[in-house]
Amino acid sequence: MPNNKRKNRGNKNKEVTMTPSNEKDTPIQDYKDDDIEEMQEADLKKLIRTLRSSQKQILELHKSLMDKIENLSRENEILRRNQNETKQLVQQETVIVTEVKNSIDQMKNTIESLTNRMGEAEERISDLEDREQERIQSDQRKEEEIRNLKHIVGNLQDTIKKPNIRVLGVPEGMEREKGLEGLFSEILAENFPGLEKDRDILVQEAHRTPNKHDQKRSSPRHVVIKLSTVKHKEKILKCAREKRQITLRGSPIRLTADFSSETLKARREWRDIAQVLRENNCQPRILYPAKLSFVNEGEIKTFHCKQKLKEFVATRPALQKMLKDVLHTETQKHGHQYERR
Repeated sequence: MPNNKRKNRGNKNKEVTMTPSNEKDTPIQDYKDDDIEEMQEADLKKLIRTLRSSQKQILELHKSLMDKIENLSRENEILRRNQNETKQLVQQETVIVTEVKNSIDQMKNTIESLTNRMGEAEERISDLEDREQERIQSDQRKEEEIRNLKHIVGNLQDTIKKPNIRVLGVPEGMEREKGLEGLFSEILAENFPGLEKDRDILVQEAHRTPNKHDQKRSSPRHVVIKLSTVKHKEKILKCAREKRQITLRGSPIRLTADFSSETLKARREWRDIAQVLRENNCQPRILYPAKLSFVNEGEIKTFHCKQKLKEFVATRPALQKMLKDVLHTETQKHGHQYERR
């Protein structure tokens, strides 16, 4: 029976490939049918064990290969996903770069537009500054012309008013009996008897100023007496300065020259300085029309404006100390007036 089985097996399998067992690690041998038939039962069992061991190795190898294939598949899938993600990231970055480039282009266009507008604005500002400078220069010329015209008008008024004497302090209504000319004759007779007899002193015109009396005004209006000559006016005012106290029916009054409003303003500006000089025995006088005269170091000095006075005072330490406060106050006044303008 064993021999028949061997023969049957030999008929079915002409060639068998053997794998060495793990124990001996021998190379696989090829057995022919005749060799298998001649094998003993022990050899067959050994062959079967060898085949089973080889089958087991093949299965393990197959499993290992399948695991590797699966790992490779997973890695390939991961690589594929990573590749897709990378492509998506590249696409996103491309979109972002495109948007950034567009934004940069827009910013460049905006900056260029702003630069052009700034250039236009600077040109407009420059034009406005030029116009403003021209306007300022024009205003300065106009102001200078106005000052010159005021000066000319003031000079004309002073020329017209030069023979006039202004009488201050005559009560309202006193002229009803004798008129203003009669009151002036009474003033001359009361204060200057010698002049009252001078027939050459003629009154050409007399009036109160302003023409309309303001009932709210406490002090009486001034009386303006126009004489025939300037010489007579100067003579009367000189006598008034020498006498100092002038009265009308026992009440004190004042006699002054009649000036234009501009000249009066200019003369008033010397008032504080003249007061300080008077207190220091410098014998100040305000000359016609609005000049300051005083004695300094034995010499008579005359100034027609404060700037010239300041330049002179700067060279005289004693005079500088004397007028320091009043000149500083005048500078502050002019500064405040300039700020208000």
